[in-house]
Amino acid sequence: MDLAPLSLHHLYVFAGVADAGGVRKATESLHRASSAIARSVAALEAAVGVELFERKGRGMLLTRAGELVMLRVQQIDAILREVRDEAVRLRSRHGGTVASLESLYSERRLEVATMLADTHHMPSVAAVLGISQSAVSQAVARLEEVLGQPLFLRTARGMIPTDVGDRWVLRFERVLAELRHILADVAALQGVLEGVVTVGALPLGRSQLLPAAIATLHARHPRLHFRSLESPYEELTAGLLSGRIDLILGALRPESAQGLAMEPLFEDRISLIAAASHPLASKKRLALRDVDGYPWVLSRAGSPIREAVDGFFARQGHPAPVPFVETGDLALLRGLLLRGEAVTVLSAHQLHYEIEQGSLCELDLPMPDMRRVIGIITRGGARLSPGAEALIAELRACSMALR
Repeated sequence: MDLAPLSLHHLYVFAGVADAGGVRKATESLHRASSAIARSVAALEAAVGVELFERKGRGMLLTRAGELVMLRVQQIDAILREVRDEAVRLRSRHGGTVASLESLYSERRLEVATMLADTHHMPSVAAVLGISQSAVSQAVARLEEVLGQPLFLRTARGMIPTDVGDRWVLRFERVLAELRHILADVAALQGVLEGVVTVGALPLGRSQLLPAAIATLHARHPRLHFRSLESPYEELTAGLLSGRIDLILGALRPESAQGLAMEPLFEDRISLIAAASHPLASKKRLALRDVDGYPWVLSRAGSPIREAVDGFFARQGHPAPVPFVETGDLALLRGLLLRGEAVTVLSAHQLHYEIEQGSLCELDLPMPDMRRVIGIITRGGARLSPGAEALIAELRACSMALR
């Protein structure tokens, strides 16, 4: 996990000054001395490298950079308010109080909670953050005290989030994602795209489209960096909902669209593929009976493409093939196809380079129902970083050649 580059405390003070219109006017709402408020604002401006306020006789007005920062702070505030409101509802059932919203504005406590939920191991969190294990324990204890609820359970498997801890850690991760985007927002205002874009890359997107878009974009913006995660769809969507992943590229699954925004790019063609030297490579208008007896390599049972294959054979009234290898590993699949008479059903885009070079080929078996929509998946309502927005624009442009 990337650590937060800015202070949530400074952002809280910044928002108070922006709402009040000046340092002196903010002293009452923030319950701080003017000097302390001014120091927080100055520290934040130093961290982002630009002025966030225009200092005028009638007060302090947000600059354009300040407006961008304020948009992120408003997102952060809304997320933390959700957490506190739920904590208040839970606490009211048993009596007691919940601390102020300001108490949640601590990036260190949120980092500790999110890392502990991921690793379940306090010493590991302490080592990454460069603090003592006691400091980790104190951060968790303080967060639980602020919210009036236990966030973790001590078990033989380590520190495991409670049900409410799971829900709140998801929101803490979103807060930290908003925090990480601030510097990139300000840099983009000055014409520079920087930061890291994290892409959840499903198989149908990462062979051809994603490399083309990244290469083109990086040539124009060398300070922009990319991280690709290749995990099952369910893990990628969990990362997307938490803010750890900016976007997913691959086959769209409308049935799982809750909380997600899906943008179609192009329709992918699924084909029967084999080595160019395969006995069926030169034959025209094959029928399903022609491929009986050849060994099959297919995706794992239960995967979307495997279910599509089984459905296709069922509609044709033909027994579904029984693969001698089930794999989602493209390298293994490629090696098996090139070393024998195996066949597979896969997107031609995934094996584009081998087909283009002539080592593999699409067999002439009509499969009209075997099409999938490839597109971009983002979290609904998310405000993406400038780099992520630029990558999405480039993916749209590159996809035109695949339609």
